Amino acid sequence: MQQDSFEVIGGKRLQGEITPQGAKNEALQILSAVLLTAEPVTIHNIPDILDVNNLIQLLGALGVKTQKLAPGSYLFEARDINLEYLHSEEFRTRGAGLRGSIMILGPLLARFGKGFIPKPGGDKIGRRRLDTHFLGFQQLGAEFIFDAKEEFYRVHAENLKGTFILLDEASVTGTANVVMAASMAKGVTTLYNAACEPYIQQLCKMINRMGGKISGIGSNMLTIEGVKELGGCTHTMLPDMIEIGSFIGLAAMTQGEITIKNAGIEHLGIIPNVFRRLGIQMEYKGDDIFIPQQDHYEIDTFIDGSILTIADAPWPGFTPDLLSIILVVATQAKGSVLVHQKMFESRLFFVDKLIDMGAQIILCDPHRATVIGLDRRYPLRGIKMTSPDIRAGVSMLIAALSAEGKSVIDNINQIDRGYQDIENRLKALGAQLKRV
Repeated sequence: MQQDSFEVIGGKRLQGEITPQGAKNEALQILSAVLLTAEPVTIHNIPDILDVNNLIQLLGALGVKTQKLAPGSYLFEARDINLEYLHSEEFRTRGAGLRGSIMILGPLLARFGKGFIPKPGGDKIGRRRLDTHFLGFQQLGAEFIFDAKEEFYRVHAENLKGTFILLDEASVTGTANVVMAASMAKGVTTLYNAACEPYIQQLCKMINRMGGKISGIGSNMLTIEGVKELGGCTHTMLPDMIEIGSFIGLAAMTQGEITIKNAGIEHLGIIPNVFRRLGIQMEYKGDDIFIPQQDHYEIDTFIDGSILTIADAPWPGFTPDLLSIILVVATQAKGSVLVHQKMFESRLFFVDKLIDMGAQIILCDPHRATVIGLDRRYPLRGIKMTSPDIRAGVSMLIAALSAEGKSVIDNINQIDRGYQDIENRLKALGAQLKRV
């Protein structure tokens, strides 16, 4: 696969309107949920990105009829599923390259009593355990086999039975997978320490529209009453909160004036407030976020005057996916902040590139970095860099757009996995970048 690069000429003030795509992390579980029923399911606001398109192709190869109704809208019908495909070499290759493929296990288990999945790939951001998924399946009565030599996971269950499950971590994908498996199990499942992200809420509401019985939506304790079968429905995805956070940071870094359209403000949790603590002003106009031009922004301190710490936490805490954006934005703020990445190791390793650009950052350990804001006295300078994962890639792109001179970012296929048509959308705001 040819690796593309971005050539970026920085230092331009960005201006205009931008609309966030549908949520990537919601898409992977919502699309997998079409396997729960033989009836047609219509889904709107699907982002046109690599990870999502790969999952749609995987569903098609499994026998799901897919019909594109309009940009971002599809009709799915999972009537005739070819379970034999799960044993094929093609499935092994396809599934291994896509982390989201793990999400098909829950619905396959619920509807057919078995599922197979090659060990999935995805971002290089440290270990991302899958134990939560399989421990949940086992408690519902499934048998789990991992073939270490073939790197293949298999799950079987004659009858799934509802039970009390305390998840070992509030994993979003783990919660989604167990919810889908439990939706058609016999009896009642109580899922405690469940993730309660808006995306999980969306999945639960979708299953309820299909005839499921899930209560406690939005809390960390879900009660799932199993039903015999589920039917079709229509579902519209939320806007991507990570994109929205990225655009807020982009406006601040480029001293731009940007309106983020249809931002789904009620689903953003504390995200806007965390950016406000960095000194970034914003106004709500209906469901749009307007970020006025700001030449300077100053980082808040805690009430007692101690240095601000921004750390990630399970929802409704701050999402780990935006910490790399926070780190970049802080480099040009006035004041200092400690960024503490608790949930994944290796996600802060891209800061050496920011230091090369002239940022003042002390990497304390794999999880913590102190950023000393330069209040724009010394703008970042353009360099050549490589994107290690989706979120770091976009952080580097934001840094490059604010820097003086030319930057080259390699391996931007990582960015394409999570951001739809990013260069044209940024060009519409006045960004100077091209794909090479």
